[in-house]
Amino acid sequence: MKLNRAITDVRGIEVGHAQDDEALTGCTVILCRKGAVAGVDVRGGAPGTRETDLLNPINLVQKVHAVVLAGGSAFGLDAATGVMRYLEERKIGFDTGTVKVPIVPSAILYDLGIGRADVRPDSVMGYRAAASASSEPPSEGNVGAGSGASVGKIRGMKYAMKSGIGTWSMEVNGIVIGALVAVNALGDVIDPKTGARVAGLRSGSTLQWMKKNQPRSAVRSNTVIGLIATNARLTKAEATKVAQMAQDGLAQSIRPAHTMFDGDTIFALATSEKKADISTVGAFAAEVMAEAVVRAVKMAKPAGGLPGAETS
Repeated sequence: MKLNRAITDVRGIEVGHAQDDEALTGCTVILCRKGAVAGVDVRGGAPGTRETDLLNPINLVQKVHAVVLAGGSAFGLDAATGVMRYLEERKIGFDTGTVKVPIVPSAILYDLGIGRADVRPDSVMGYRAAASASSEPPSEGNVGAGSGASVGKIRGMKYAMKSGIGTWSMEVNGIVIGALVAVNALGDVIDPKTGARVAGLRSGSTLQWMKKNQPRSAVRSNTVIGLIATNARLTKAEATKVAQMAQDGLAQSIRPAHTMFDGDTIFALATSEKKADISTVGAFAAEVMAEAVVRAVKMAKPAGGLPGAETS
């Protein structure tokens, strides 16, 4: 099949963005109207999430109907309420016998240090993002959950660079694997293909700075949140394993990753069309995630006083 190199290459996956360009915050909705088996892996030390306990393989509900990635720190979790309303209006959700309850896990990143701190994604913005969702390749860069994203913040925003949201996909033996990620990391972004630093701390390498200095409390404004989607047939436990292996893509492309100042959270959605080897899906989930991370910074434009990778 011909790929658009986007997460929407997985049939049944739709993406919608909504943002406030002045406030530099927004949210991104990944819809799977027919439901998808889901897993999650939380690796960072400062996560902000909603409905992730439900994805534990020992728990009842097997499928989710959307995932929300949002800015606004914990305030941004409200965006999922608007997505639930959008899905309920269309009678999409887990059938309880009385009503259908949409299952919408969510994760947030901290972008209140750029733009306006008093404007955050809310239920209205979440509804708007869901209503805009389509199977077309989603926009990248300063949109949705990537609107206020930045990288290289070990010394504070004065030395940071603008980041955003990126996507990528590949096909392996008929299995399509796609990634979508909003990159708001403490560290630097490295292109794993070349080893070159693409974006990050403007006064040198983050790791080199950490050798000589202690991180400041002001750097608690990070987190990478993303999602893997595949047409593979997976159980909840296998989807969780794919999400776990996809975190390797962050380790390949972000240095350092998974710090106590990041809340790195990766979801995995499986539409269950084709039988697949779980290790193969997970291995290439890491590959597409790393590529999506690099695209997130390359596609970002200068904003909030921060330069982009292509303008620095």
